[in-house]
Amino acid sequence: MLEQRSFRDILGRFTTGVALITAQTPEGPVGMAVNSFTSVSLDPQLVAMCAAHTSSTWPAIRAAEGFAVTILGDQHADLCRTFSLRGADRFSGRDWAYTRAGHPIAADGLAWLDCRITQIHPAGDHDLVIAEATEGGLSEQAGPLVFHAGRFAGLAA
Repeated sequence: MLEQRSFRDILGRFTTGVALITAQTPEGPVGMAVNSFTSVSLDPQLVAMCAAHTSSTWPAIRAAEGFAVTILGDQHADLCRTFSLRGADRFSGRDWAYTRAGHPIAADGLAWLDCRITQIHPAGDHDLVIAEATEGGLSEQAGPLVFHAGRFAGLAA
């Protein structure tokens, strides 16, 4: 059996993009950064993301029964770091747009989706969340924010 650190290091060699998962709640906006986000199906239009059971943000997003996804660009490393910190004031000092459902999206993100949670599956120490994309759009033209081996990286042209 692999040691947990070795397993994390191995999976860290798989390069991923980074997205913000945000929701409007009665207590205000909440959000978290994820690199475990993927497309699932074109018909119906489904995406998936994973949320740790230890997340203090996931319970509020789950209760909202939906969320927005902002695909981050290479200019968003600091924003991603902010959304990765516990207790950080994640929504101040930036421009935010809102989906028709009221979920915040980074105004300068590369693209966005508004999603309705359809299924949640327990998966080890995470929940695997399947959601239907109900609305979306393209925003900025920039390079993606890429995460590899525990740090942000750029793509070569």
